[in-house]
Parts: sequence; C-alpha cells; structure tokens
Amino acid sequence: MRKILILILFISLIFCPFSVLAEESDIIPGSVSGILIEANSGKIIYEKNKDKQVSVASMTKMVAQIIILEHIENGSIKWDDVVTVSKNAEDMGGSQIYIQQGEKITIEDLMKGISMASGNDATVQMAEVIGGSEEKFVKMMNDKVKELGLKNTHFKNCTGLDEEGHYSSAYDMAIIARDLVVNHPEILRFSSMYEDYLRENTENKFWLVNTNKLVRFYDGADGLKTGHTDAAKYCLAATAKRNGVRLIGVVLGVESAQARNVEAMNLLDYGFNNTKVNFLKEKGSIIKEIKLDKASIPNINIVLKDDLKVVEIADGLKHKYNFDVKLNDINLPVKVGDIVGKINVLENGKFVSSFNLTVEKNVYKLSYIDLLLNSLLNVFSGEI
Repeated sequence: MRKILILILFISLIFCPFSVLAEESDIIPGSVSGILIEANSGKIIYEKNKDKQVSVASMTKMVAQIIILEHIENGSIKWDDVVTVSKNAEDMGGSQIYIQQGEKITIEDLMKGISMASGNDATVQMAEVIGGSEEKFVKMMNDKVKELGLKNTHFKNCTGLDEEGHYSSAYDMAIIARDLVVNHPEILRFSSMYEDYLRENTENKFWLVNTNKLVRFYDGADGLKTGHTDAAKYCLAATAKRNGVRLIGVVLGVESAQARNVEAMNLLDYGFNNTKVNFLKEKGSIIKEIKLDKASIPNINIVLKDDLKVVEIADGLKHKYNFDVKLNDINLPVKVGDIVGKINVLENGKFVSSFNLTVEKNVYKLSYIDLLLNSLLNVFSGEI
C-alpha cells in the first residue's frame, strides 16, 4: 500500500506542473481560435486552433481591401475618382456609412468607410466599381485566396455577413493580413486613423470613428480589421510595430468587443515580450558584385536596400542563417533604390525572410560615343 501511495505522489509531482503550464499557455482563453505571427517572415509565434473553419464577419473585407489596393497600384482606379452610389449599395444592412443612391463619392472616402467603419455599403459599392457586380467581385476574392495558397477560406459575399459556406480560419486571416501590411502598406494610412471625416469639405460631412480601438490605446498599433456578427461573435486582426518588429495577431469567436480587445492585446504583448531582433547586415552592405555590358560602371555593387534583420523567438537557442541571392534581369539605366533582386534568409534550409537588393550607385547605359571613347582609351592604354 505504501509503495502505491509513493507511486501516486511521484506521478502527481511529475504531471501537475505540466497541467498548470498547459492552462497558463492559453493566453487567449476567450477566443475560439487565434494566432500570432511576425509580419516580415510570417513565422508563427503562438497558435490556437489556427485551421478551424469559422465565421469571420467583416474581417472578410481584408481581401476586398487587397483587391482595391492592387487596382490603385496598377492605375486602373485612382483615389480621387468619383463614383455614383447604386441602389444595391444603399440597401446594404449591417454596419454602414449611410451612402445614398445617386450620391457622388470618391474612392478614397469609400476606402475610409471600409477600413474605419467597416461599411458594408462602401464595400459593395467598391465591388461594383471593380468587379461590375458583387458576385463577380466575390469570385475575384476567392481567386485571391487561392493565389495566397489558403485552404480554409471561402467567401459567399464581400462584406462578411453570415451566410452558409462563408468561412475562414485564424491562420488564413493572418496570411491575408500579412499580405495587406507587407505588400500593400498604404492600408495602414487608413487603418491607423482613429477618427476622420467623409465628404469633409461638403455640407454632408460625416464623422468616422475606427471600430478598432487598439489604434488609439495600444502602443504601436496601426491596424487592421474588426468583425462582428451573430455567428462570428467578435473578431479582430490586429497589427502593431515596436522597435522594428511588426506583429499580427488574430482572435476569433470572442464573446464581447471588450474581451476581443483584451485578447488581441494579450497576443501582441506575448509577442513583444518573447521576441528579439537580430541585425545580421546593415543597409548598404555589399552582397554581390556584377558586370553588365555597356554599363557606365565596370563593376556594379549590389547592396541591401534596408537593414537585414530577423525576428527571433527568445528561446535561448543559437540561430545560424544562410543566404540565397536572387537577381532580376537588370535593364539599364538603374538608380539607387530600384529593386534589382532579393536576398533570402534561410535557417536549416527553411525560408525565414526576404529582403530587397538595389545598386550602390546610379548606373546608366553607355552611348555609342561613350563606347567608342572607351575603346580608344583602352587601345592607347595598351589594355587591348
């Protein structure tokens, strides 16, 4: 009997600490699922049910924002373009900015309405501007999700209103958010504003207050997108940047707006407290030397466009990195700041992060006369 009691005591001592740690490890207990990633690399710092398919409400609109920004970047639409509001957009329920059929409004104001007030009417109006109809725009959104390689997302509408077959996951939402802030950083101009106005210089001025309260109350927060419906409950994709580290946290299925904010801040706090920046190479460091025919500089130095740094989880381990340089086909002229390739950072053969490369000095293409003069100089100098 004594041996049995000793065995039970021994087992308790062994396993009890682990059960306590397991409880403490759930830093977002009120969330159905969630995730925290480092934005530059996409490295996962924390996860909870990250692939669970759930309703995500207005966080859906992040994909609409990607498509809008892509069209701004390729020049097919401009921020000061004026559009006429449709009856379909006016009739949208849920969160809205109360645009009316026949009203004239700029694309920039519509983007403010989507980003700050989560306006369903603004989103549908932009869907019609870009896709011709909401249905066609939703197809574009689903195509974008496939392009990003996401497996647990499918949309039935562009707003995030509850509908059978409309779902995503914490991981997919984080990757969508990462695409926004990394590849379309202009989104932060809209998502970081706490308050602003629509139609500011008109008689119909309309006050907007950001539904994401973290941009006002959390240090470094500048986005990104809230969501709430009966099925999704309260959701948030939050991003913040401190000391060169940008984190993205996603919480889904929280019971209240206040609890959603607390859980998102818990995620971000955990990330900032448990990561560090390792500066590997400085901006301007020479990565490679190349030669190009007919270039004004015989030996062209390829350099880092920005500091090369990686975010590491503070686990006490020593990290070793390798580098893989990929240069584009370079056409002259090329200026300092032009992107001519990338350097990929690898750890144990796995991709960690990627950084842009540029040239150390401006390089132009030699003219026929320049080439002739160079040839003559080479002849007289005895080099040829």
